Amino acid sequence: MKAVAFVGFKKSGKTTTVEAVARVLKERGYRVAIAKSMHADFDREGSDTWRFSKVADEVVVRAHDTDAVLFKAKDINALFSMVSADFLLLEGFKSARHVPKVICARSEADVRELNDGLAIAVSGVIASTGVEEVDGLPVIDATKEPERLADLVEKRAFMLPNIDCGLCGFNCAEMARLIVKGEKTPNDCVVLSSKPKVTVKIDGQVLPMKDWVQELVEKTIKGMLSAMKGYREGRRIEIVIRGD
Repeated sequence: MKAVAFVGFKKSGKTTTVEAVARVLKERGYRVAIAKSMHADFDREGSDTWRFSKVADEVVVRAHDTDAVLFKAKDINALFSMVSADFLLLEGFKSARHVPKVICARSEADVRELNDGLAIAVSGVIASTGVEEVDGLPVIDATKEPERLADLVEKRAFMLPNIDCGLCGFNCAEMARLIVKGEKTPNDCVVLSSKPKVTVKIDGQVLPMKDWVQELVEKTIKGMLSAMKGYREGRRIEIVIRGD
């Protein structure tokens, strides 16, 4: 799954920009998911769903026009792991450091304040002022040129694992900035590019393992199982260990 965050201050045109890009990507046949960061309480204190959420791990809501699952993700990785799409468009999430960003700005000052080295373009309100470029970033009006902005998202979107394993020699934020600058590609991420023989996940997150660790785990498990009835060499092995 590839991702781009659309970041900006209030009334900067984030929603309009995300909507325009999502529409074009959908027309191109992609499966698109949108995640929105809200400052207000979605599940207000005292409501029925709030009460249910205090005693349940998940709350399923069936409304007249929308169904929803309410749950508390322990971190951003757990939240995004619930999504299955070709492209994930994030509205907000300024603190994300493992995805490229489109800055939705009201002014050039906004761009300079929000650019953390991950920006690939500028859009939003500033695009209606006639400004074509800010600090080397193209300014694209999503209301007039949604295809152009979608082209850029389609070409440059990516999402690193956000686990800071260090196997590539950098943390995910550093690697993401290098990818945006064109000095690296997502294929330089060891976790994304490798196809390990042994994969260990903890709460849905991949635990990075060097080759020798994978070999050790593989041989240990196969050695224990080989004496058991039903074991067949060359078959896929899955082991799940519950945390409770």
